[in-house]
Amino acid sequence: MTMPQVAPFGSWRSPITSDLIVSKTIGLGGVAVDGDDIYWLEGRPVEKGRNVLVRRTQDGKVSDVTPTPFNVRTRVHEYGGGALAIADGIVYFSNYADSRIYQQTLGKEPQPLTAESQRRYTDFILDRQRNRLICVCEDYTKANQYPENSLIAIDLATGKIEVLVSGSDFYSSPRLSSDGKKLAWLSWNIPNMPWDSTYLWLAKVNADGSLQEAKCLAGGEAESICEPKWSPDSRLYFSSDRTDWWNLYRCNEEGTIEPLHQMEAEFAYPHWVFGLSTYAFVSDSEIICTYSQNGSWHLGTIDTQTKQFRAIETPYTDISSVQATKAGQAVFIAGAPIEPTAVVKFALKTDKREILKRAGELEIDPRYLSVPEAIAFPTENGLTAYGWYYPPKNKDFMAPEGELPPLIVKSHGGPTAAASVSLSLRIQYWTSRGFSYLDVNYGGSIGYGRQYRQRLEKNWGIVDVDDCVNGAKYLVEQGKVDGDRLIITGSSAGGYTTLAALTFRDTFKAGASYYGISDLEILAKETHKFESRYFDSLIGRYPEEKALYEVRSPIHFSDRLSCPVIFFQGLEDKVVPPNQAEMMFAAIKEKGLPVAYVTFEDEGHGFRQAENIKKALDSELYFYSRIFGFTPADDIKPIEIFNLNE
Repeated sequence: MTMPQVAPFGSWRSPITSDLIVSKTIGLGGVAVDGDDIYWLEGRPVEKGRNVLVRRTQDGKVSDVTPTPFNVRTRVHEYGGGALAIADGIVYFSNYADSRIYQQTLGKEPQPLTAESQRRYTDFILDRQRNRLICVCEDYTKANQYPENSLIAIDLATGKIEVLVSGSDFYSSPRLSSDGKKLAWLSWNIPNMPWDSTYLWLAKVNADGSLQEAKCLAGGEAESICEPKWSPDSRLYFSSDRTDWWNLYRCNEEGTIEPLHQMEAEFAYPHWVFGLSTYAFVSDSEIICTYSQNGSWHLGTIDTQTKQFRAIETPYTDISSVQATKAGQAVFIAGAPIEPTAVVKFALKTDKREILKRAGELEIDPRYLSVPEAIAFPTENGLTAYGWYYPPKNKDFMAPEGELPPLIVKSHGGPTAAASVSLSLRIQYWTSRGFSYLDVNYGGSIGYGRQYRQRLEKNWGIVDVDDCVNGAKYLVEQGKVDGDRLIITGSSAGGYTTLAALTFRDTFKAGASYYGISDLEILAKETHKFESRYFDSLIGRYPEEKALYEVRSPIHFSDRLSCPVIFFQGLEDKVVPPNQAEMMFAAIKEKGLPVAYVTFEDEGHGFRQAENIKKALDSELYFYSRIFGFTPADDIKPIEIFNLNE
């Protein structure tokens, strides 16, 4: 047996390279079922992030459906999702480049259904009886500050658009009953976000397609409704957090609401994107579902007649995009800490699993993979916060005796989101080089009930920062990491938490902000409609509470920041515009601290292209190596670091 080589943390050579990550991995999502065919979306970095629809036939043949240059993606709410529907062998999808809906018969070229316009579309369902597509529309054709949102119907023969429902600020999840006689949908209004307050509506659909007798079935200012769906026997189901947790309910014929199964678990995700699916009907009497407990996702079934719940043992910790086939099988996206995310087919009678597609067709010795440990640690006000801790792991190396590893603390985006515990090669990139890694589920994260989400109300920039700081301190006190080499990183809202922690606390010694927020007031004025009043709940009303925005904006207190920072920014970002990074970069540069700014001309909110993902990873490693004085094993192209004393 070869003895591990002794080398400082951070300098270990790893087979998990940036080239491997971008060339051998893809994104998976958007599972759909049409007859015996199974579909999913592949996000391909090597094709400049293009989303391609893939089809698997009953005989196991897999082929691309979407021809070049089409990109199955929508920009509704800027975050997209729900960009396609498939019925009877015909695909309806939004094309990212022009935001038009295309109709594609399998084996043929896509044909435009909608005209060129300033409209965006998502969340499609087919109304077979009336030969039309029903969807959400975000309309920019009028000269208003924000687009108008509505539910519309599009005639499949002519492309003519008819508005079905309007008047609310936002809509999602139009769902047509199997007999075509009823339409359900969700709505919510500014200043609420859909995880704060939504309303579930139901209307009759007339023979001519118009709606009548629309009524609100559930929801309110303190209730979030998610994922309305019709069962095969035409009963309406949905998720609600009315008892603190997103649990499943159904609406009876007389209009009463009854819980299907109640437990302290989340059976839904926050509605950041369209097209989410955490449950599906296997039959009239059985639901396959996924649910989150203690930050990890699980699989189960519910008998809709007896309400009996059965937990299903799987190796997965992250499950999404749940669909069901006619053959008593489920299909979903699933991942585990040391197993790549995959499209999985699951037979309910036997609990047998079949992998249809992996996000990475690569073999990595598990001795290079760090297995995360769920940790709970004390935080402010006598409360507890949570996270996933990854120790350094590399079979070929060990650190010099007495040396403790540097720690990267990850603050996830959202902030109403959560850390995933499926295999992340981007995390393993760091741990296999000798870094510890803590992915924090700070107060405000999902997976722990509505009350835990509400910890962040009026306290963004405080609770999240405290929890990240206390998570790092906890690991230092446990003797697991080096307190003099603590790093914090995050993207978007996580980038804000990163900058706030670096500015208002002195715990961390370096940071990396990916399209993070530095000036809350400017963002409140400039951001898009979906998040235009998000800050009302996170901070306070603007401009009435302008002082709070100023006191929590790192840009106004750059004099307090005393450690190096690297910034990454897509120049086409409409959610967090580049000026947010540019202002902070300029302030830190003027102060004389080491700082770097890496930009990508053709990226928006999040990096999708292979060369850009690679550059970001390697540049961040290069930055830390110069700050903390170790030599990376990788051959990395240097970046410019200002104010770095040689």
